[in-house]
Amino acid sequence: MTTKKSSFSSIPDDDPIVEGDVSKEFLNFLCDELKDIYSGEKNLAKALPKMQKATANKVLKNILESQFASAQLHLERLEQIFELLGECAKVKPSEAMAALLEEANSSIEKTTRSSRLRDAAIILAIQKIRHYEMATYNILVQLARTLGNEDIISLLEETLNDENKADDLVNSFAEENYNTPLPAGKNTQTEKGEEKVATVYRSKNLEGKKTIKKEKE
Repeated sequence: MTTKKSSFSSIPDDDPIVEGDVSKEFLNFLCDELKDIYSGEKNLAKALPKMQKATANKVLKNILESQFASAQLHLERLEQIFELLGECAKVKPSEAMAALLEEANSSIEKTTRSSRLRDAAIILAIQKIRHYEMATYNILVQLARTLGNEDIISLLEETLNDENKADDLVNSFAEENYNTPLPAGKNTQTEKGEEKVATVYRSKNLEGKKTIKKEKE
């Protein structure tokens, strides 16, 4: 029986890289990743107004509006970077962002408008997207530093700084709104579940007492 080799088995242990090609390799990789995040920012800019309509919370609406403005600014910076690199602002489908936005849409659809749970679903979706973008821009900054282009470094650092500020803003909202127990009577489904558990516990406890009484007799 022939064993199927891994796709990595074809990669030699000592992969020779011509020294003069290293900068070109990094440049191609940077361009590729820039196109990916450019596509991601475009898709996010389309999704944010829909998220804004999905909530009735005025503070959260304002946060999403500011994030939409940031996404537009990030797109402009990326287009400046493409110009500096001599590349047109091409779009490479971002599979990661598409998956995150699809998950966000699914979570929102499963919740009720004007509910705290709906807002929590939006916050969770935004933070997953935010952390993906933070990780991406952080690495892009490092790659730009490797290539030594100060203008590109500066533009990417500005965007990374925006992402960090947005992360703090969303975290503050979450801490203010989801850091205390729900008020009594506001979570009927949870209360029913807790009552059911309590009923089962009392029943089991009563059965245990009866068994002990019989054993003593």
